[in-house]
Amino acid sequence: MSAEKTRPSVSPVLVLFRDDFRLADHPALSGACATGQPVLCAFVHDPETTCGDAIGWWLAKARIALENALSEQGGTLHPLSGNPPDSVAAFVKAAGIESVFWNRRYDPTGKAQDTALKAHLEQQGVSVHSSAARLLHEPWTIRTGAGTPYRVFTAWWKAARAMGEPGRCLPAPQHIPFAALPKAAQALTAHAVPSVPPLPEGADAAEADWPCTEADAQEVLATFVDDNLAHYIQEHDRPDKDTTSRLSPYLRAGLLSARQVWHAVRAAATTPALAENAEKFLSELGWRDFAWMQLFYEPDLAWRNLRPEFDHMPWQKSPALLAAWQQGQTGYPLVDAGMRQLYATGWMHNRVRMVVASFLTKHLLTDWREGEQWFQARLVDADPAQNAMNWQWCAGTGIDASPWFRIFNPVGQSEKFDPTGAYIRTWVPELRQMPDKLIHTPWKADATLCRQIGFTPGKSYPNPIVDLKLARGIALECWKNLPARKESGG
Repeated sequence: MSAEKTRPSVSPVLVLFRDDFRLADHPALSGACATGQPVLCAFVHDPETTCGDAIGWWLAKARIALENALSEQGGTLHPLSGNPPDSVAAFVKAAGIESVFWNRRYDPTGKAQDTALKAHLEQQGVSVHSSAARLLHEPWTIRTGAGTPYRVFTAWWKAARAMGEPGRCLPAPQHIPFAALPKAAQALTAHAVPSVPPLPEGADAAEADWPCTEADAQEVLATFVDDNLAHYIQEHDRPDKDTTSRLSPYLRAGLLSARQVWHAVRAAATTPALAENAEKFLSELGWRDFAWMQLFYEPDLAWRNLRPEFDHMPWQKSPALLAAWQQGQTGYPLVDAGMRQLYATGWMHNRVRMVVASFLTKHLLTDWREGEQWFQARLVDADPAQNAMNWQWCAGTGIDASPWFRIFNPVGQSEKFDPTGAYIRTWVPELRQMPDKLIHTPWKADATLCRQIGFTPGKSYPNPIVDLKLARGIALECWKNLPARKESGG
């Protein structure tokens, strides 16, 4: 429904959009519309904190989609530029804004900026209204009996489920009474429109793989619920089946809310079998909240070992091994398929993410922060909480982490979860002619087979860069010799 911009006879209110580029289930937008006052919508382009790489491209696309959605209703997403507390405060003053609405942020920079902005605005006599919209539960709402944050996911999840269903989803406003931008504020938006950053080198496939509107997000959700939810438990670990939800980029950009996903999945759980699959999927959505709870209380999650004994881990610094991992040239087909999928599309299947992370940190004995930074640069769903938590989980350095001695064997994982090699053949075309029984271990192909399929070991495809058994033994020995473990006798 269109709405004409009106010159306000009363003060306008402002909605700030920040990684929540949607109209439905947007409490800040709904709250602003409920005032009955004219509404201005804005976002801030902060050159100091704006993401680059794949996630920067994705967030810019999502922001443009919101701009178009508002434009269809006669509105504008006004661009501001600079330090958010300063630029928003100046805009509020110039536009004569009475109230500001936003959805809360939980990352260290976002929290600090919002705290400073709220204090500044309230000093100006401007009211601030913040809402919960990013998670199922606020990070501080689920605590132990002692009042401390949970450190074990299963206990946290049990407590979360005991709280009942998350809040209801809000519909998109039927009418947004857009305000015309006062002339005094127009100069603040005139030169603030940022360009869309380019995709990282080699990631051109992301453009076709990830359509980017709120309607696209709803379609992806509906497809998952209708086609894949019934098989989720059985097939979600199979990269060759690709029955995961593929919702993570849409949640990251706020094109969907976690509540929308939750209620859509719950509504589909109409049989005991569907309910079982739904509960498994919802627990994965719970991990997202658990990650954000960790970042809320551990703002240095992306660079500090939460288990300090790992500060003494003798990480190897081999640029050649790191580059082979990044480029999908390790000689282990499942690892290479995952890394090439990431490079080309900005996304990787979750099971394969765990395999490549274990391989980097344990078989290559490379600092998990190298992997975290590479994923943060290449993923369209790069999430500061989930990415950091997942890397610390895989490396054994975080809370409730996978034990260090749990070392994924990339060959065994490949045989179990990609048994016919369909996923490998998609991303490692050099191995397409390799028979199923050798697709996971191509270095075992004999000379006769190699001649028949035109395969040259070490040239057509790399030989393994490490011996799995030897590398596993070294990793375990390094772990056993950590000072804290030796002192405790662990």
